[in-house]
Amino acid sequence: MRKKGWLRRAWMRLYSKIVREKASPEYIARGWAIGMFYGCFAPMGTQLLLSIPTAFLLRGSKIGATLGTFLTNYFSVLIIYPVQCYVGSLLMGGGLDYASIQEAMAGVREEGWRSLLQLGPSLIAAFFIGGALLTVIMTPTTYIVVKQLVLRHRARRAARAARVNPPPAAAKPE
Repeated sequence: MRKKGWLRRAWMRLYSKIVREKASPEYIARGWAIGMFYGCFAPMGTQLLLSIPTAFLLRGSKIGATLGTFLTNYFSVLIIYPVQCYVGSLLMGGGLDYASIQEAMAGVREEGWRSLLQLGPSLIAAFFIGGALLTVIMTPTTYIVVKQLVLRHRARRAARAARVNPPPAAAKPE
């Protein structure tokens, strides 16, 4: 039960950061999609260095780009990296099994991306190929979901404001 409460609070904090930014829904969603792109594709340590300039170039939310990369960091080494390496290995026709990938990623958890370079060319190639596939799925999904969250939040807020402060009735012509 306690864990559920923590997850709900974390989701509400994240949701609040997404929907309360003062910008167009497209701008906000573009920034989050940029953050997700680099969060899924680039090795940790380079994500933020790439996402912020890209957000400037593509006119996306810098807050979204930053938080999008940080959000993926929690999951990158534990879930995303091993899965993307495994999928990349399958796409390359390689024989890397998931257990050996997780074992190799243990070094990345402790030492960072430099350790990734020591894992060998086939695992590095699998990392980027799997990451490319993951970004093709997650980047547009993030854009669509974030844009819809912002639009729905703003529509609910406008409806609530209309109920609380209804527009004045028009004067009847005589």
